[in-house]
Amino acid sequence: MEEVVELQTQSADQDGENEITTEGSSFVHGEPPQDGSAPPKVESEVEVLHEKVKKQIIKEGHGQKPSKYSTCFVHYRAWTESTQHKFEDTWHEQQPVELVLGKEKKELTGLAIGVSSMKSGERALLQVDWELGYGKEGSFSFPNVPPMADIIYEVELIGFDETKEGKARSDMTVEERIGAADRRKMDGNVLFKEEKLEEAMQQYEMAIAYMGDDFMFQLYGKYQDMALAVKSPCHLNMAACLIKLKRHEEAIAQCTMVLAEDANNVKALFRRGKARAELGQTDAAREDFLKARKYAPQDKAIPRELHLLAEHDKAVYQRQKELYKGLFGPRPEPKPKQTNWLILFWHWLRSLYGRLSKREVQKAD
Repeated sequence: MEEVVELQTQSADQDGENEITTEGSSFVHGEPPQDGSAPPKVESEVEVLHEKVKKQIIKEGHGQKPSKYSTCFVHYRAWTESTQHKFEDTWHEQQPVELVLGKEKKELTGLAIGVSSMKSGERALLQVDWELGYGKEGSFSFPNVPPMADIIYEVELIGFDETKEGKARSDMTVEERIGAADRRKMDGNVLFKEEKLEEAMQQYEMAIAYMGDDFMFQLYGKYQDMALAVKSPCHLNMAACLIKLKRHEEAIAQCTMVLAEDANNVKALFRRGKARAELGQTDAAREDFLKARKYAPQDKAIPRELHLLAEHDKAVYQRQKELYKGLFGPRPEPKPKQTNWLILFWHWLRSLYGRLSKREVQKAD
């Protein structure tokens, strides 16, 4: 389905004061990480960061590298090198990890060395020897990590806050965390308008990281409303970026997170409907659009999308009709019944014999 809705003119996909308000026609195509069942195959040059840590770049980043005590937000997968068993995956959990360089847990020392060499948006493969991983004893939290296990990480640095601004989220007040998230959201909006979608998504994801489930669970009343006023637009803006990048399943996931908090959110229903339509999930898309129309009956964008779905269904029906016609051919015309003259002659003889027999009986009487 072609893009027909401009965010700045159609209300169903029109964002609020601090949300995305424009869409451009060109964008960067980003690729999501691989499925992660095994460590990715990387052919880039091996860089020795430490005698116990080696790195290969999977995707280049941009900007500066974090300094000591920077608060970094990362996604990663981890495998034991000997068994290739994956024991942790933050992408699957959809929850970035906060790592304060210089204050990391002992078992993440090797990971922190790798992250300190990366730029925002960079994705890399790290090989960490056991001394800078889970050590001689292995991991109690991850029983599949045996003693003296070398670790392989696929890690992405989403972004970081420098020491002058950033500190551990656990040390922040509620207002500070919401404020830090809001700044990231605003930075993301600027990048979106510049059509730097990958970089914009990194800012939104960092903002969402400040609003983690553990934090949101503790909030109520005005603080919960304040947090959702920042968090929900970030998910919606992530969805807008992902739709442009043709990563529709991820866009659906972002919209679904918003709908878990606000089941009648028109923008979330509309964008999820668009993503589902692009994946060919027409029934689910129609359900989203119809629900969105219920809460925004005056919106002109929603009937337009419903019309496109109807046209799509009609085209599919016609293609199927032509396909079946080609498979089975035209229905054969019924053949005219042929007259069996032998049977007719036999019936005539029986009738004649009957009449003759009747006459003989009457003569006898």
